[in-house]
Amino acid sequence: MSGKSRLRRLRRAELPMHATALAQFLIGKTLVHDLGRGQRMSGRIVETEAYLVGDAAAHSFRGKTARNQSLFLERGHAYVYFIYGCWFSLNVSADEADVGSGVLLRAIEPLSGIELMQRQRPGAALYDLARGPGRLATAFRINRTLDGVDLCAPGPLWLGTAVRPVPPVGVSVRIGISKEAHRPLRFYERGSSYLSGTKALNL
Repeated sequence: MSGKSRLRRLRRAELPMHATALAQFLIGKTLVHDLGRGQRMSGRIVETEAYLVGDAAAHSFRGKTARNQSLFLERGHAYVYFIYGCWFSLNVSADEADVGSGVLLRAIEPLSGIELMQRQRPGAALYDLARGPGRLATAFRINRTLDGVDLCAPGPLWLGTAVRPVPPVGVSVRIGISKEAHRPLRFYERGSSYLSGTKALNL
């Protein structure tokens, strides 16, 4: 037995309702981007961060806007935004409609379509292709055209099941934010070589 499982699309009913629970649940699951003409990128989610209701670091903190409205969709939708004038980031809405909590995907272990990712990130080492939210979105060709996409429905961008057993999940403070950074809402696959955090945070 190889320990590998057949990849299938996650059903919304399988997604936990709360951002913290969803952030932990998504570790080891698969992100897939079907580009058409038989081209596919996929990878294991190895690092996430939860952003909660009332969380000063969350984009939903001041309410719904034209920019963040996808964060208020029912759990399992993509919220894609442009940040720092440099790159896109991918989040997954995490609650009932109109609540406004989400999970940031921070790092991916590439599985398939690696050569396609390398075209987006030329010269990057394998472990560095999708390590960090901006690199992840760049490698997977994720931009605002995918904002609001249902990640549990037929479409180009979707969430899949784990393709192998998930090692223990670690927890740490969040990275790269100035507000409420102390909160233990970052989750990661222990022992992964594809994480964006420092060694001290990835124990």
